[in-house]
Amino acid sequence: MTAQRGQGVFSPMPVSGIALGCDYNPEQWAPEVWREDMRLMRQAGVDLVAVNIFGWAHLEPRPDEYDFAGLDQIVDLLHENKIKINLGTGTSSPPPWLSTRHPEILPMAQDGTTRYPGGRQAWCPSSPVFRSRALALVERVAQRYGRHPAVALWHVSNELGCHNAHCYDEQSAEAFRRWLHKRYGTVEGLNDSWGTSFWSQRYDDWSEVQPPRQALSARNPAQLLDFHRFSSDELLGYYLDEVAVVRRHTDAPITTNFMVTAHIRNLDYWTWAPEVDLVANDHYLDHRLGDATAELAFAADLTRGLAGGQPWMLMEQSVGAVSWQPYNLAKGPGEMIRNSLTHVARGADAVCFFQWRASAQGAEKFHSALVPHAGTDTESWREVLRLSQTLDRLDEVAGTTVQTDVAMLFSWQSWWASEGEARPSQAVGYLDQVHRAYRALRELGVTADVVSPQTDLGRYRLVIVPCLHLVSEHEAAAISAYVAAGGHVLVTFYSGIVDENDRIHLGGYPGAFRELLGIVGEEFVPLPPGVRVGLDSGGSGGLWTERLRLTTAEARACYTDGPLPGVPAVTRNAYGAGTAWYVATELEPAGLREVVREVVGAAGVQPLGPEGDGSVEVVRRGDGRRSYLFIVNHGSAEVRHPATGVELVRGETVAGVVPVPPGEVRVVREESP
Repeated sequence: MTAQRGQGVFSPMPVSGIALGCDYNPEQWAPEVWREDMRLMRQAGVDLVAVNIFGWAHLEPRPDEYDFAGLDQIVDLLHENKIKINLGTGTSSPPPWLSTRHPEILPMAQDGTTRYPGGRQAWCPSSPVFRSRALALVERVAQRYGRHPAVALWHVSNELGCHNAHCYDEQSAEAFRRWLHKRYGTVEGLNDSWGTSFWSQRYDDWSEVQPPRQALSARNPAQLLDFHRFSSDELLGYYLDEVAVVRRHTDAPITTNFMVTAHIRNLDYWTWAPEVDLVANDHYLDHRLGDATAELAFAADLTRGLAGGQPWMLMEQSVGAVSWQPYNLAKGPGEMIRNSLTHVARGADAVCFFQWRASAQGAEKFHSALVPHAGTDTESWREVLRLSQTLDRLDEVAGTTVQTDVAMLFSWQSWWASEGEARPSQAVGYLDQVHRAYRALRELGVTADVVSPQTDLGRYRLVIVPCLHLVSEHEAAAISAYVAAGGHVLVTFYSGIVDENDRIHLGGYPGAFRELLGIVGEEFVPLPPGVRVGLDSGGSGGLWTERLRLTTAEARACYTDGPLPGVPAVTRNAYGAGTAWYVATELEPAGLREVVREVVGAAGVQPLGPEGDGSVEVVRRGDGRRSYLFIVNHGSAEVRHPATGVELVRGETVAGVVPVPPGEVRVVREESP
């Protein structure tokens, strides 16, 4: 297998078929447990095992003293048992001796206080000492195992930026200045981009520029935005430094695990994705959300977008409960399998878990695992075996891609900018609005690619643009050109407001989309929490309204009361050969679904799934020669879905309709027409 090197050309999966994998931490267990683990891994059909993720303190117990005896044994055991290895570089958390001897590697929070060891990722991304010591370890690991036949994939660090993405110490300040100098060239260019004429913030010399540490008032929003960008780029630079070392010793693909999931927004993965050999993601059900299963589907679609529509790897998920949410809920019977196959339906060709054996000690001792504390005479273990058997039956699906003609735009930079400190309403959350739009599509049975604003949109019938607050003139022009050429777009409120420097697009809201949408917004009129305003189309709006006037658009709904009676709330505009819709308020879910239904129909999009509450998901994967229909029933009643072909989970022929019991998944290899 020859790896393709980054820049958006992705390697094939390290294991053929639909792989089952896990994290393995043998250093937590006595050697006599290891051979039992090998036997159980073979029984479970484990294809790929990640090791040495947190291995630094074991491999280098003292400075420049290396001990590979334990890892050698594990690598050889896995190889003997024909299990492929996803080999970690071991750098994700430094050993205590490093921070003891070099406390300057420790990260500083925005309030100027130091964060200490005892957890994980206690290091500053801009620390030259940390980087030097980490790369020295990577060199040793890559040199030793780079040509080992069992190593099918390399895993750089672990969940980069999960805890330490933003560091505010002087090392970071110096690195931030270098980044800004490269971006803007001159201090004058920086002043112009940051709007430092406001509040007497003009800089005269680069040395005056600091990270946006905690202040007494609202901070410069452009500075905050650039610090997010810098922090993402700084960790990406670190990742690439590790890659360069590993690449000297191997041809195997190299990646790291993204965290495309709710509440984590530290890295701009659109800039990271071209630099990995294959896209891998960690995802855990988040029960802090209203609908954790819908967020799972969204995250899978976004991960597929990062992979350019190609197959991707689920690097981590949980068998049952996690240990880091306020209420760590167990999964019900069949839920783990259903979650896993939802990822597969939406493009994953590998399903991996944290972790193999549940820890007896440490911060994650209550985190579920493939082998639970209670051992293998458990329903949890039996469900793992059922999943393995099911994935084996789906091996032929590997390599196919999800089929859809709808896109949703998503931007981490817009997320950062839209949730700044001084904004019209602190109640408007970017991800909330994205999830609302996604939910409307899902409840209509429509699958969407979640893509970057810089994506070529030409192949899509419909594009949804939820709350895209930050958009460059180039990106806005491309969206307008797509519509002019016959495309359909739906834009929701607080979109098109600022450019890439967080500068307002002047002339009226929604700024960059004003001409496309055929409207001019004169003033934002946010609503207090709990206040609803009526619409003449029925239903209501909340959270947000705008004082709009029409230029070329038509009003499809207007407010009947509240601060703006008679003012348009939903508009439609013919633009070139296409159509652009705008929703200027937070419609209740049913109201938004009605608008999206009309837009979907006008665009000629044919939903695959049934309309409902989203509990039945239908997704198609194919490659032009073969086609597979996934029907995932999260609900409590049987569904009967149109399909003809061979159902792979049960190995049965279906003609015309496939019954899917509650909580089950069916996958039909469709007959060619």
